[in-house]
Amino acid sequence: MLKYWDGLRSSFWFVPAAMACLAAALALGAVAFDEAVGDDWIERLGWSYSGGAEGASLLLGTVAGSMIAIAGTVFSMTLVAMSLASSQLGPRLLRNFMRDTANQVVLGTFVATFVYCLLVLRTIRRADEAAFVPHLAVSLGVLLAMVSIGVLIYFIHHVSVSIQADEVVGRVGRELEDGIARLFPGQLGKPGTEAPEAPGEADLPESFAREARPVGALGDGYLQVINADALMALAVEEDLLLRLERRPGHYLVEGQVMVMAWPGERVTEALAGRLNDAFVLGNRRTATQDVEFSLLQLVEIAVRALSPGINDPFTAIACVDRLGSALCRLARSDMPSPLRFDSQGRLRLVAQGITFAEIVATAFDQIRQSARSNPALAIRMLDVIAQIACHVQRAQDAACLQRQAGMIVAGAREAVPEAGDRLAIEARFAAATQALRELHG
Repeated sequence: MLKYWDGLRSSFWFVPAAMACLAAALALGAVAFDEAVGDDWIERLGWSYSGGAEGASLLLGTVAGSMIAIAGTVFSMTLVAMSLASSQLGPRLLRNFMRDTANQVVLGTFVATFVYCLLVLRTIRRADEAAFVPHLAVSLGVLLAMVSIGVLIYFIHHVSVSIQADEVVGRVGRELEDGIARLFPGQLGKPGTEAPEAPGEADLPESFAREARPVGALGDGYLQVINADALMALAVEEDLLLRLERRPGHYLVEGQVMVMAWPGERVTEALAGRLNDAFVLGNRRTATQDVEFSLLQLVEIAVRALSPGINDPFTAIACVDRLGSALCRLARSDMPSPLRFDSQGRLRLVAQGITFAEIVATAFDQIRQSARSNPALAIRMLDVIAQIACHVQRAQDAACLQRQAGMIVAGAREAVPEAGDRLAIEARFAAATQALRELHG
Protein backbone atom coordinates (compact mmCIF):
# COMPACT_ATOMS: atom_id res chain seq x y z
CA MET A 1 0.00 0.00 0.00
CA LEU A 2 2.86 2.37 0.73
CA LYS A 3 4.09 2.03 -2.85
CA TYR A 4 0.67 2.79 -4.33
CA TRP A 5 0.08 5.71 -1.97
CA ASP A 6 3.47 7.18 -2.88
CA GLY A 7 2.59 6.76 -6.56
CA LEU A 8 -0.74 8.56 -6.06
CA ARG A 9 0.96 11.43 -4.24
CA SER A 10 3.45 11.78 -7.09
CA SER A 11 0.78 11.85 -9.81
CA PHE A 12 -0.89 14.79 -11.53
CA TRP A 13 -4.20 12.99 -11.97
CA PHE A 14 -5.29 11.82 -8.52
CA VAL A 15 -6.00 15.15 -6.79
CA PRO A 16 -7.60 16.76 -9.90
CA ALA A 17 -9.73 13.65 -10.40
CA ALA A 18 -10.86 13.68 -6.77
CA MET A 19 -11.68 17.40 -6.96
CA ALA A 20 -13.59 16.85 -10.23
CA CYS A 21 -15.70 14.18 -8.51
CA LEU A 22 -16.43 16.55 -5.63
CA ALA A 23 -17.39 19.26 -8.13
CA ALA A 24 -19.76 16.84 -9.86
CA ALA A 25 -21.39 16.00 -6.53
CA LEU A 26 -21.67 19.71 -5.69
CA ALA A 27 -23.31 20.42 -9.06
CA LEU A 28 -25.87 17.66 -8.62
CA GLY A 29 -26.61 18.77 -5.07
CA ALA A 30 -27.00 22.44 -5.98
CA VAL A 31 -29.33 21.65 -8.89
CA ALA A 32 -31.39 19.31 -6.70
CA PHE A 33 -31.70 22.06 -4.10
CA ASP A 34 -32.85 24.53 -6.76
CA GLU A 35 -35.46 22.09 -7.97
CA ALA A 36 -36.70 21.48 -4.41
CA VAL A 37 -37.03 25.09 -3.19
CA GLY A 38 -38.00 26.82 -6.45
CA ASP A 39 -37.35 30.52 -7.13
CA ASP A 40 -38.99 32.12 -4.08
CA TRP A 41 -35.73 32.46 -2.15
CA ILE A 42 -34.00 34.49 -4.90
CA GLU A 43 -35.67 37.75 -3.94
CA ARG A 44 -34.32 37.47 -0.40
CA LEU A 45 -30.69 37.10 -1.54
CA GLY A 46 -29.04 40.05 -3.22
CA TRP A 47 -25.90 38.18 -4.31
CA SER A 48 -27.51 35.30 -6.22
CA TYR A 49 -27.93 35.10 -9.98
CA SER A 50 -31.44 36.24 -10.99
CA GLY A 51 -31.23 36.29 -14.80
CA GLY A 52 -32.87 34.06 -17.34
CA ALA A 53 -31.91 30.83 -19.03
CA GLU A 54 -30.09 32.49 -21.94
CA GLY A 55 -27.86 34.54 -19.68
CA ALA A 56 -27.16 31.60 -17.39
CA SER A 57 -26.13 29.42 -20.35
CA LEU A 58 -23.83 32.12 -21.71
CA LEU A 59 -22.30 32.76 -18.27
CA LEU A 60 -21.59 29.11 -17.50
CA GLY A 61 -20.31 28.42 -21.02
CA THR A 62 -17.86 31.34 -20.75
CA VAL A 63 -16.61 30.18 -17.35
CA ALA A 64 -16.22 26.57 -18.50
CA GLY A 65 -14.29 27.53 -21.64
CA SER A 66 -12.02 29.85 -19.68
CA MET A 67 -11.29 27.24 -17.02
CA ILE A 68 -10.23 24.51 -19.43
CA ALA A 69 -8.01 26.99 -21.29
CA ILE A 70 -6.37 28.13 -18.05
CA ALA A 71 -5.92 24.50 -16.95
CA GLY A 72 -3.91 23.89 -20.13
CA THR A 73 -1.81 26.99 -19.43
CA VAL A 74 -1.17 25.89 -15.85
CA PHE A 75 -0.09 22.44 -17.02
CA SER A 76 2.28 24.02 -19.58
CA MET A 77 3.81 26.30 -16.93
CA THR A 78 4.30 23.33 -14.64
CA LEU A 79 6.09 21.38 -17.36
CA VAL A 80 8.36 24.37 -18.07
CA ALA A 81 9.24 24.64 -14.38
CA MET A 82 9.93 20.91 -14.20
CA SER A 83 12.15 21.04 -17.29
CA LEU A 84 14.12 23.94 -15.84
CA ALA A 85 14.57 22.19 -12.51
CA SER A 86 15.59 18.97 -14.26
CA SER A 87 18.29 20.66 -16.33
CA GLN A 88 19.66 22.85 -13.52
CA LEU A 89 19.25 20.71 -10.41
CA GLY A 90 18.83 17.11 -11.57
CA PRO A 91 16.20 14.87 -13.16
CA ARG A 92 15.46 12.97 -9.95
CA LEU A 93 13.95 16.14 -8.49
CA LEU A 94 11.01 15.90 -10.89
CA ARG A 95 9.39 13.60 -8.32
CA ASN A 96 9.44 16.44 -5.77
CA PHE A 97 7.70 18.82 -8.16
CA MET A 98 5.09 16.20 -9.01
CA ARG A 99 4.49 15.59 -5.29
CA ASP A 100 3.91 19.31 -4.73
CA THR A 101 0.33 19.39 -3.42
CA ALA A 102 -0.10 23.05 -4.35
CA ASN A 103 0.42 22.33 -8.07
CA GLN A 104 -2.02 19.42 -7.93
CA VAL A 105 -4.68 21.48 -6.14
CA VAL A 106 -4.31 24.39 -8.57
CA LEU A 107 -4.78 22.12 -11.56
CA GLY A 108 -7.66 20.39 -9.79
CA THR A 109 -9.38 23.72 -9.08
CA PHE A 110 -9.63 24.62 -12.76
CA VAL A 111 -10.68 21.11 -13.79
CA ALA A 112 -13.28 21.00 -11.01
CA THR A 113 -14.73 24.39 -11.99
CA PHE A 114 -14.95 23.24 -15.62
CA VAL A 115 -16.74 20.02 -14.65
CA TYR A 116 -19.10 21.90 -12.34
CA CYS A 117 -20.11 24.44 -14.97
CA LEU A 118 -20.55 21.75 -17.61
CA LEU A 119 -22.89 19.68 -15.43
CA VAL A 120 -24.96 22.68 -14.34
CA LEU A 121 -25.17 23.96 -17.93
CA ARG A 122 -26.86 20.78 -19.13
CA THR A 123 -29.72 21.24 -16.62
CA ILE A 124 -30.82 24.68 -17.87
CA ARG A 125 -34.08 24.57 -19.84
CA ARG A 126 -35.41 27.50 -21.89
CA ALA A 127 -38.92 28.89 -22.08
CA ASP A 128 -40.01 26.75 -25.04
CA GLU A 129 -39.43 23.76 -22.78
CA ALA A 130 -40.39 23.46 -19.12
CA ALA A 131 -38.32 26.50 -18.16
CA PHE A 132 -35.75 25.89 -15.38
CA VAL A 133 -32.78 27.99 -14.28
CA PRO A 134 -30.79 26.68 -11.27
CA HIS A 135 -30.07 30.09 -9.77
CA LEU A 136 -28.12 28.80 -6.77
CA ALA A 137 -26.01 26.50 -8.93
CA VAL A 138 -25.21 29.32 -11.36
CA SER A 139 -24.27 31.60 -8.46
CA LEU A 140 -21.93 28.95 -7.10
CA GLY A 141 -20.37 28.65 -10.58
CA VAL A 142 -19.60 32.38 -10.52
CA LEU A 143 -18.13 31.99 -7.02
CA LEU A 144 -15.92 29.11 -8.19
CA ALA A 145 -14.72 31.28 -11.09
CA MET A 146 -13.70 34.03 -8.66
CA VAL A 147 -11.89 31.48 -6.49
CA SER A 148 -10.09 30.16 -9.58
CA ILE A 149 -8.80 33.65 -10.38
CA GLY A 150 -7.28 33.86 -6.90
CA VAL A 151 -5.80 30.38 -7.30
CA LEU A 152 -4.22 31.42 -10.61
CA ILE A 153 -2.54 34.41 -8.97
CA TYR A 154 -1.26 32.16 -6.20
CA PHE A 155 0.03 29.62 -8.71
CA ILE A 156 2.09 32.24 -10.56
CA HIS A 157 3.73 33.23 -7.27
CA HIS A 158 4.19 29.61 -6.18
CA VAL A 159 5.92 28.56 -9.40
CA SER A 160 8.23 31.58 -9.26
CA VAL A 161 9.29 30.62 -5.74
CA SER A 162 9.41 26.85 -6.15
CA ILE A 163 12.03 26.85 -8.94
CA GLN A 164 14.54 28.84 -6.87
CA ALA A 165 17.52 26.71 -5.93
CA ASP A 166 17.41 27.51 -2.22
CA GLU A 167 13.72 26.67 -2.05
CA VAL A 168 14.29 23.33 -3.78
CA VAL A 169 17.19 22.52 -1.44
CA GLY A 170 15.07 23.45 1.56
CA ARG A 171 12.19 21.25 0.41
CA VAL A 172 14.47 18.24 -0.10
CA GLY A 173 16.13 18.92 3.24
CA ARG A 174 12.79 18.91 5.05
CA GLU A 175 11.88 15.63 3.38
CA LEU A 176 15.20 14.18 4.57
CA GLU A 177 14.56 15.35 8.14
CA ASP A 178 11.06 13.85 8.05
CA GLY A 179 12.54 10.56 6.86
CA ILE A 180 15.07 10.52 9.69
CA ALA A 181 12.34 11.25 12.24
CA ARG A 182 10.26 8.42 10.79
CA LEU A 183 12.96 5.75 10.41
CA PHE A 184 15.29 6.40 13.37
CA PRO A 185 14.98 4.74 15.67
CA GLY A 186 13.36 2.30 13.30
CA GLN A 187 11.42 -0.16 15.39
CA LEU A 188 12.55 -3.20 13.43
CA GLY A 189 14.19 -4.46 16.58
CA LYS A 190 14.90 -3.22 20.06
CA PRO A 191 16.65 0.17 19.87
CA GLY A 192 20.08 0.53 21.30
CA THR A 193 22.55 3.29 21.94
CA GLU A 194 25.24 1.68 19.87
CA ALA A 195 25.34 1.47 16.11
CA PRO A 196 23.81 -1.70 14.65
CA GLU A 197 26.27 -4.46 13.95
CA ALA A 198 26.00 -7.59 11.87
CA PRO A 199 24.68 -10.46 13.99
CA GLY A 200 27.38 -12.78 15.23
CA GLU A 201 27.45 -16.49 15.98
CA ALA A 202 25.81 -15.86 19.37
CA ASP A 203 22.75 -14.38 17.67
CA LEU A 204 22.20 -17.01 14.96
CA PRO A 205 21.86 -20.78 15.41
CA GLU A 206 25.00 -22.82 14.79
CA SER A 207 23.46 -24.56 11.81
CA PHE A 208 22.17 -21.36 10.18
CA ALA A 209 25.00 -21.08 7.65
CA ARG A 210 24.60 -24.75 6.61
CA GLU A 211 20.84 -25.18 6.64
CA ALA A 212 19.44 -21.77 5.70
CA ARG A 213 17.87 -21.59 2.24
CA PRO A 214 18.29 -18.50 0.05
CA VAL A 215 15.17 -16.92 -1.43
CA GLY A 216 15.88 -14.91 -4.58
CA ALA A 217 14.09 -11.99 -6.22
CA LEU A 218 11.49 -12.76 -8.86
CA GLY A 219 12.35 -9.69 -10.94
CA ASP A 220 14.74 -6.80 -11.48
CA GLY A 221 14.48 -3.37 -9.89
CA TYR A 222 15.17 -1.20 -6.88
CA LEU A 223 13.99 -2.50 -3.54
CA GLN A 224 11.51 0.18 -2.47
CA VAL A 225 9.64 -1.24 0.53
CA ILE A 226 10.05 -4.20 2.87
CA ASN A 227 6.91 -5.23 4.74
CA ALA A 228 8.58 -6.18 8.01
CA ASP A 229 5.27 -6.92 9.76
CA ALA A 230 4.31 -9.41 7.06
CA LEU A 231 7.71 -11.09 7.30
CA MET A 232 7.41 -11.32 11.07
CA ALA A 233 3.92 -12.83 10.84
CA LEU A 234 5.13 -15.32 8.24
CA ALA A 235 8.16 -16.26 10.33
CA VAL A 236 5.97 -16.92 13.37
CA GLU A 237 3.40 -18.85 11.33
CA GLU A 238 6.01 -21.13 9.71
CA ASP A 239 8.42 -21.16 12.69
CA LEU A 240 11.29 -19.63 10.68
CA LEU A 241 14.26 -17.39 11.27
CA LEU A 242 14.73 -14.86 8.45
CA ARG A 243 17.86 -12.85 7.70
CA LEU A 244 17.43 -10.01 5.22
CA GLU A 245 20.32 -9.73 2.79
CA ARG A 246 19.28 -6.45 1.17
CA ARG A 247 17.75 -3.19 2.36
CA PRO A 248 15.54 -0.58 0.68
CA GLY A 249 17.51 1.31 -1.97
CA HIS A 250 19.53 -1.68 -3.20
CA TYR A 251 19.16 -2.81 -6.79
CA LEU A 252 18.22 -6.45 -7.32
CA VAL A 253 18.50 -8.67 -10.35
CA GLU A 254 16.30 -11.70 -10.85
CA GLY A 255 17.46 -14.57 -8.69
CA GLN A 256 19.61 -12.42 -6.40
CA VAL A 257 19.26 -13.47 -2.76
CA MET A 258 16.96 -11.20 -0.75
CA VAL A 259 16.46 -13.26 2.40
CA MET A 260 17.90 -16.38 4.02
CA ALA A 261 15.32 -18.64 5.70
CA TRP A 262 16.14 -21.21 8.40
CA PRO A 263 15.42 -24.11 8.63
CA GLY A 264 15.71 -24.44 4.88
CA GLU A 265 13.67 -27.64 4.55
CA ARG A 266 10.51 -25.76 5.54
CA VAL A 267 10.81 -23.34 2.62
CA THR A 268 8.60 -24.49 -0.24
CA GLU A 269 8.06 -22.74 -3.56
CA ALA A 270 4.74 -21.39 -2.29
CA LEU A 271 6.41 -20.03 0.83
CA ALA A 272 9.17 -18.45 -1.25
CA GLY A 273 6.48 -16.67 -3.26
CA ARG A 274 4.86 -15.37 -0.07
CA LEU A 275 8.24 -14.10 1.11
CA ASN A 276 8.70 -12.30 -2.21
CA ASP A 277 5.34 -10.60 -1.73
CA ALA A 278 6.80 -8.73 1.25
CA PHE A 279 9.44 -7.09 -0.98
CA VAL A 280 8.29 -4.31 -3.31
CA LEU A 281 10.50 -3.63 -6.36
CA GLY A 282 10.27 -0.65 -8.69
CA ASN A 283 12.08 1.27 -11.41
CA ARG A 284 13.39 3.96 -9.05
CA ARG A 285 14.37 4.54 -5.47
CA THR A 286 11.89 6.16 -3.10
CA ALA A 287 12.14 7.90 0.26
CA THR A 288 9.55 5.67 1.94
CA GLN A 289 12.09 3.45 3.74
CA ASP A 290 15.31 4.61 2.09
CA VAL A 291 16.90 7.49 4.00
CA GLU A 292 19.86 7.50 1.59
CA PHE A 293 17.57 8.52 -1.27
CA SER A 294 16.90 12.00 0.12
CA LEU A 295 20.58 12.32 1.00
CA LEU A 296 21.52 11.53 -2.59
CA GLN A 297 19.09 14.13 -3.89
CA LEU A 298 20.96 16.85 -1.98
CA VAL A 299 24.28 15.34 -3.06
CA GLU A 300 23.16 15.37 -6.70
CA ILE A 301 22.20 19.04 -6.50
CA ALA A 302 25.56 19.90 -4.93
CA VAL A 303 27.65 17.88 -7.41
CA ARG A 304 25.73 19.30 -10.36
CA ALA A 305 26.19 22.83 -8.97
CA LEU A 306 29.96 22.24 -8.78
CA SER A 307 30.18 21.11 -12.42
CA PRO A 308 31.99 23.49 -14.81
CA GLY A 309 28.84 23.99 -16.86
CA ILE A 310 26.88 25.42 -13.89
CA ASN A 311 29.62 26.55 -11.45
CA ASP A 312 27.31 27.51 -8.56
CA PRO A 313 29.17 26.90 -5.28
CA PHE A 314 26.52 28.79 -3.28
CA THR A 315 23.91 26.13 -4.04
CA ALA A 316 26.45 23.44 -3.10
CA ILE A 317 27.09 25.19 0.23
CA ALA A 318 23.32 25.30 0.87
CA CYS A 319 23.18 21.54 0.27
CA VAL A 320 26.04 20.95 2.71
CA ASP A 321 24.22 23.02 5.33
CA ARG A 322 21.07 20.93 4.92
CA LEU A 323 23.07 17.70 5.07
CA GLY A 324 24.71 18.90 8.27
CA SER A 325 21.33 19.71 9.80
CA ALA A 326 20.03 16.22 8.99
CA LEU A 327 23.18 14.51 10.30
CA CYS A 328 22.90 16.45 13.56
CA ARG A 329 19.43 14.99 14.05
CA LEU A 330 20.63 11.54 13.09
CA ALA A 331 23.58 11.72 15.48
CA ARG A 332 21.15 12.31 18.36
CA SER A 333 18.91 9.39 17.33
CA ASP A 334 19.07 5.82 18.56
CA MET A 335 20.23 3.43 15.86
CA PRO A 336 17.88 0.45 15.59
CA SER A 337 19.03 -3.04 16.39
CA PRO A 338 18.98 -5.46 13.44
CA LEU A 339 17.33 -8.10 15.65
CA ARG A 340 13.56 -8.47 15.96
CA PHE A 341 11.85 -10.90 18.32
CA ASP A 342 8.34 -12.31 18.49
CA SER A 343 6.01 -12.07 21.49
CA GLN A 344 7.65 -15.18 23.01
CA GLY A 345 11.11 -13.59 22.89
CA ARG A 346 12.37 -15.79 20.03
CA LEU A 347 14.56 -14.26 17.36
CA ARG A 348 12.57 -14.18 14.11
CA LEU A 349 14.01 -11.49 11.89
CA VAL A 350 17.49 -10.11 11.30
CA ALA A 351 17.48 -6.92 9.23
CA GLN A 352 20.34 -5.35 7.33
CA GLY A 353 20.59 -1.98 9.05
CA ILE A 354 22.40 1.11 7.86
CA THR A 355 25.10 2.66 10.04
CA PHE A 356 25.89 6.28 10.77
CA ALA A 357 29.25 5.83 9.04
CA GLU A 358 27.55 4.72 5.81
CA ILE A 359 25.21 7.70 5.91
CA VAL A 360 28.09 10.12 6.49
CA ALA A 361 29.97 8.59 3.55
CA THR A 362 26.89 8.94 1.33
CA ALA A 363 26.47 12.56 2.36
CA PHE A 364 30.08 13.73 1.97
CA ASP A 365 32.07 11.47 -0.35
CA GLN A 366 30.89 12.68 -3.76
CA ILE A 367 30.79 16.33 -2.69
CA ARG A 368 34.26 16.04 -1.20
CA GLN A 369 35.60 14.47 -4.37
CA SER A 370 34.06 17.19 -6.56
CA ALA A 371 35.16 20.05 -4.29
CA ARG A 372 38.85 19.24 -3.84
CA SER A 373 39.91 22.48 -5.49
CA ASN A 374 37.16 24.64 -3.95
CA PRO A 375 38.40 26.18 -0.68
CA ALA A 376 35.05 27.72 0.26
CA LEU A 377 33.24 24.41 0.12
CA ALA A 378 36.03 22.56 1.92
CA ILE A 379 35.88 25.13 4.73
CA ARG A 380 32.11 24.82 4.94
CA MET A 381 32.23 21.03 5.08
CA LEU A 382 34.74 21.16 7.95
CA ASP A 383 32.53 23.68 9.78
CA VAL A 384 29.57 21.35 9.38
CA ILE A 385 31.59 18.42 10.72
CA ALA A 386 32.49 20.49 13.78
CA GLN A 387 28.80 21.31 14.18
CA ILE A 388 27.79 17.65 13.96
CA ALA A 389 30.46 16.78 16.54
CA CYS A 390 28.45 18.64 19.19
CA HIS A 391 25.55 16.21 18.70
CA VAL A 392 27.41 12.90 18.32
CA GLN A 393 26.78 10.40 21.11
CA ARG A 394 28.81 7.38 19.97
CA ALA A 395 32.59 7.14 19.70
CA GLN A 396 32.49 5.25 16.39
CA ASP A 397 30.38 8.03 14.89
CA ALA A 398 32.97 10.59 15.94
CA ALA A 399 35.67 8.43 14.35
CA CYS A 400 33.95 8.39 10.96
CA LEU A 401 33.55 12.19 11.09
CA GLN A 402 37.26 12.48 11.87
CA ARG A 403 38.06 10.32 8.83
CA GLN A 404 35.95 12.54 6.59
CA ALA A 405 37.63 15.66 7.93
CA GLY A 406 41.03 14.10 7.28
CA MET A 407 40.15 13.25 3.67
CA ILE A 408 38.81 16.77 3.07
CA VAL A 409 42.00 18.43 4.25
CA ALA A 410 44.19 15.88 2.44
CA GLY A 411 42.43 16.61 -0.85
CA ALA A 412 42.72 20.36 -0.28
CA ARG A 413 46.47 20.07 0.37
CA GLU A 414 46.91 18.51 -3.07
CA ALA A 415 44.41 20.53 -5.12
CA VAL A 416 44.21 24.05 -3.64
CA PRO A 417 47.00 26.19 -5.13
CA GLU A 418 46.91 29.20 -2.78
CA ALA A 419 48.84 28.87 0.47
CA GLY A 420 46.46 31.23 2.31
CA ASP A 421 43.48 29.09 1.37
CA ARG A 422 45.26 25.99 2.56
CA LEU A 423 46.04 27.65 5.90
CA ALA A 424 42.35 28.57 6.34
CA ILE A 425 41.36 24.98 5.62
CA GLU A 426 43.97 23.67 8.05
CA ALA A 427 42.60 26.00 10.74
CA ARG A 428 39.05 24.71 10.24
CA PHE A 429 40.35 21.14 10.27
CA ALA A 430 42.09 21.79 13.58
CA ALA A 431 38.87 23.26 15.02
CA ALA A 432 36.83 20.26 13.89
CA THR A 433 39.43 17.83 15.29
CA GLN A 434 39.49 19.70 18.59
CA ALA A 435 35.68 19.56 18.85
CA LEU A 436 35.69 15.81 18.24
CA ARG A 437 38.51 15.19 20.75
CA GLU A 438 36.94 17.29 23.49
CA LEU A 439 33.68 15.37 23.29
CA HIS A 440 34.90 11.87 22.46
CA GLY A 441 38.59 11.68 23.22
